Amino acid sequence: MITRRSFLKACAAAPLVAALPSVAMATAVTPFPLTASKTKKRLVPGDGYQDASVWAFNRSVPGPELRFKKGETLSVDFLNQLDEGSSVHWHGIRNINAMDGVAGLTQPEVMTDGQFRYEFPLKDSGTYWYHSHAKTWSQVARGLYGPLIVEDETDPIVDQDIVLMIDDWLLADDGTIDEASFGSLHDWSHGGRLGNWLTVNGQSHPTIDVPKHARIRLRLINAANARIFGLNIPASAFLIAEDGYPTPVQPKQDVVLGPAQRADFIVDLGDTNLTINETLNGGPYPAVTLNVIETNQALVTKEILKQPRLESPPTSIDVVIPLHMQGGAMGNLREATFDGQLRPIRELVQNYGKAWAFNGKIGKHHDHLAKINIGQTVSIEVWNDTRWNHAMHLHGHHFWIQTEDGEFLDGKRDTYLFQRGEKANLVFIADNPGLWLFHCHMLEHHAAGMAGVIEIS
Repeated sequence: MITRRSFLKACAAAPLVAALPSVAMATAVTPFPLTASKTKKRLVPGDGYQDASVWAFNRSVPGPELRFKKGETLSVDFLNQLDEGSSVHWHGIRNINAMDGVAGLTQPEVMTDGQFRYEFPLKDSGTYWYHSHAKTWSQVARGLYGPLIVEDETDPIVDQDIVLMIDDWLLADDGTIDEASFGSLHDWSHGGRLGNWLTVNGQSHPTIDVPKHARIRLRLINAANARIFGLNIPASAFLIAEDGYPTPVQPKQDVVLGPAQRADFIVDLGDTNLTINETLNGGPYPAVTLNVIETNQALVTKEILKQPRLESPPTSIDVVIPLHMQGGAMGNLREATFDGQLRPIRELVQNYGKAWAFNGKIGKHHDHLAKINIGQTVSIEVWNDTRWNHAMHLHGHHFWIQTEDGEFLDGKRDTYLFQRGEKANLVFIADNPGLWLFHCHMLEHHAAGMAGVIEIS
């Protein structure tokens, strides 16, 4: 497979590229066309490598950057030109349930040459993203994702606003996608599909031009199937948001992002280039370089960043949902219920590709974890009783995180990375009616049983 040496050699030869271009989004009057199709893309630069066959939105990986103002309406006409069904999920958005994009739950799959209009108000500002939500373990790994940015008039003023979508790809020696590894039971029962090639905005170690002494906003998005990234920003950097939700402004240079998680930073540049490194996976590896250049651009005044007003967590809970997570390799799950029948774990893995369970049950979209009345305060009391990390994502809501000692972390999230053995409560107000998926965003874990539905009515 591709080695560290070849990785670093190819990174050194990588071309100069720009940040993702923004799309001046249409309103509900004129929907924006978003097409899923197959195309070719060079993932590994240099001689001896081939173009990879990727699946892409509008023939681009990542897909077009969709940028709105808070309060506007997103209107997108999705066209599927793949040879299998697909859909689009708008990750992190407190959406209308019918627009959530979960094939088999909130809508049927959009079949080949089919079309579906997604249209909903954007109630929250922040950094979000969109991705396929049909056969996600395959379609997302092939490139079906893109950024969704919702701006607010109260956002810090910056000279440049840059989105960085970070991904890893499992590639063969010639730089093409390793097709034979899709559906690997090893991946499904272990850590998920882990790649061997790092890209940012679809490029290997891209370089982005930025003005000297500028103040920039970096929006980091982990688009990988299962890889957990550690990123280091060696500069004057301040964390201001996680998963689109504001956090207390704090100086910070390092962040860990599980699959689907996001983090926003304000960075004050100097007069030298800045390389952001990936540090958690045997690195440091250079992920992206900000190339400082002389410009005639008038720079913003670097005002002191204001602390946000954060919602306080609730003081009482109406409904408790206990969630005992079991399964996976080296786990303690001996049997689980699947399709109404108790089956041994060996049979579940070998015959059905299922390896994980919630409360002794293999999850599917029709399996309800709980039925909640609108307006109730809910605590999902999660125990990760496995040997693996899990990035747990709740659709349609943001939640507070209460640790095992009873303390709440700052801010709210839509995805939380549970360490093995960890216990924590995910607390939210059920103010959005519908059928909402709760699942692991290590996408192979989701496919292998780590999913359930919370019904709010």
